[in-house]
This record gives sequence, C-alpha cells and structure tokens, in this order.
Amino acid sequence: MKKLRKEPFNKWVWKILDNYKHRIEVYYGGAGSGKSYGAMQKVILKACNSKRRVLVIRKVQRTIKESIFRLTLELLGQAGLTQFAKINRTDFTIVLSNGSEFIFKGLDDPEKIKSIHGITDIVIEEATDITLDDFTQLNLRLRPGIDVKDPQIFLMFNPVSKVNWVYPYFFVNKPKDCLVIKTNYKDNKFLTKDYIKTLEDMAYRNPAYYKIYALGTFATLDKLVYRYTKRIIPFEEVKDLPLFCGLDFGYINDPSAFISVRIDEIKKKIYIVDEYFKKGMLNDEIARTINDLGYSKEVITADSAEQKSIAEIKKYGISRIKEARKGPDSVINGIQYIQQYELIVDERCPKIIEELDNYTWMKDKKSGEYVNKPVDMFNHGLDALRYAIESLIKGANKMTVRKKPIGL
Repeated sequence: MKKLRKEPFNKWVWKILDNYKHRIEVYYGGAGSGKSYGAMQKVILKACNSKRRVLVIRKVQRTIKESIFRLTLELLGQAGLTQFAKINRTDFTIVLSNGSEFIFKGLDDPEKIKSIHGITDIVIEEATDITLDDFTQLNLRLRPGIDVKDPQIFLMFNPVSKVNWVYPYFFVNKPKDCLVIKTNYKDNKFLTKDYIKTLEDMAYRNPAYYKIYALGTFATLDKLVYRYTKRIIPFEEVKDLPLFCGLDFGYINDPSAFISVRIDEIKKKIYIVDEYFKKGMLNDEIARTINDLGYSKEVITADSAEQKSIAEIKKYGISRIKEARKGPDSVINGIQYIQQYELIVDERCPKIIEELDNYTWMKDKKSGEYVNKPVDMFNHGLDALRYAIESLIKGANKMTVRKKPIGL
C-alpha cells in the first residue's frame, strides 16, 4: 500500500493504527469524540493489509443501516476503495478486493451469528447496549485458525451508569490483554465550531449532562425513578393486549424517540416491546420509519410542543397521530401512574433500557434530600412512554389550555 497520510486521522488514532498486540480494544468517551470513526479507520486499514473476516455487531439489526454500515461505506469512499469493493446493501456485507469481508449483524438474531465461521475480528458498536453474556459469547466466537494473526475485539460506547456491565468488566477488573482509550470532543479535530459550541453550552445549561454526554464520564447514580425487569417478550404473550404508541421529537442534540407498549390493566403490567431512536430525523423520515416499523395504522400520541410536526407527519400518511394533552403536573402524574404497574422491557430495546438505568430523581443542593422532580436527562423514550399511555391516566382527558387563544 502507498504511504499513509496523517491528515485523515485524529492524533489518538494515528498513534495506535498499527498496534495489534491487545486482544480487546475499548474506545469510550463523549459525544463527537470520533471513537467509532477512529476505530473503523483502524479496522478497515487492518483489513486492507491482510485478509480478514470482520463481524460488526449492534444489539438490534435494523439500526445497522443508518449507523455503523453507513459509516463504513463513508470511510471506504474517503479512502477511494468503494469502487473496488462488493457491497451488498440487502445482506449488509462488504467484500474488499483482497478478499477481506465485513459482515454486519444484530444480536436480536443470535442463531444467524452462530452460523458465521472463521471470524478474525469483532467490532461492537454501542457496547453498553449488549449484555455481559452477549460479550462472553462473542469473545468465545473469536477463534480463528492458527495461521491468523492478531485476532481482536473492538468495543465503542458512550459511558452511562456504573451499573452497566462495561464498567466493572473494563474499569474495575480490567482484563490484562486490553487497551482502553478515552476521548471526548476536544480530541476530534474534524468537529465544526457550531457543534463544539453546542456541546460546551451544556456546561452552563446542564453541568451533569455535560459531564456525562460531552466529557464522557461514567455516572454515579442517585435514586432511580423506575424499577423494571428485562427479558425477551414473545409476541404470543402480548398479542391480545392493547397497543399504545408514543413519539417524542428531537433533532440535533436529542433523538426523536418512538416506542410501542402493550398494557395488561388487570395484572397491572406494562410491556415495552419496540423502540426507535435517531437524531437528525425530518418529519418525512419519521413518518416513513413509523410505516416501515408497521405502526402506520395505530394511534400514536406525540409531544404537543411540536404541533406543526404532527400535522406534517399526518400529511405523510400517519393519519392517527395526535398530540399529547399536557398539563402543569403531567410529568409527575405520568410517572406515578407508570409506577403502579410492573414494568417489563424487551431486551431488544436497548435505548429505553439505558434511559431506565439513568433516569433519576433530583436532589436539593442544600438539604441533600430528593425532591419530587426527575432530572431532565435520559428521558426521551420515557417521555414517549408517558405520551403513549396518557389516555389511561386519570384526568388525561382534560382540555389542554394553550396560551395563544386566551391572549397570554
């Protein structure tokens, strides 16, 4: 290969490009740090230098297309390699001209992963979404032949709470054969000034969120708002229960969050069965996603602060979308209602699980006592949950008072 130029790489990536001596490499840190970008630069270069069979993993298969698969295609394009690669956008595979292969899979179909042999490297994006058992099984899968050099596992994630398995595994009892690299937005020379300003503004608006989201620091949790259990929820178990859907809008810094739940009012159980989270979605894409997920005919309750977006989504064919009826105490009323139920979450909903593991009550700074108000973090999907079930909450059918019509 021709000599590499330093310019396409951040400094921290350049230093480790040809270092393959650790079986496990952990890349973690804040938003905008370029950890997935840098990790995939290294993996692609490794696959160009020798024939590899790389298994690229996310928790949920359907999230691959718009995340790690698209990133890989972008990096191949920047390196001028796309024209020499065989790209299958249906099966999500990429074969380079030297025979190196990238196979993209979600852990929601573990049987398909078991049939893949000869893996030389594994990449796990959003590693906090998977379980310790998932990682153990993947680690056992990495058994290439004796003629294969430098088998490796690459993990990328944003740190969340210390209860997540990655913290005790990699930071309390760190494996010997493991390289851990922490980065934040200050380590990424490719960020725009506007994006940097957006991140740094958090330091004043929400210091705790800035510490976690921008600087990439693990959170020490206070008192969690919800208790829950997680498992695979078979469709047969919940198919006869009424379905409720909720939508919370986001764009640049926050994701749009869609969830669907099944509710057993007799046994007092809420089943969270599906989710979709993504930043930067315009209304036509939100509508298309809802249709692709199979919920276009369902009643969907969305954040009433986005009435224009609701009207646009309705024009795109999601005819039963409606606005949530918010009130002065709608957040706490919704939380108290949900707390009356046993909350069961499907393991294939990693973003809701992440929020549940990080959604805490606020503390009074002077007294140190908890107050009856949640911290405004890790709550986009949980807001969508409240919207979804508002028709069940006592008093939710009260008319929303809007400021403009009454002259305020």
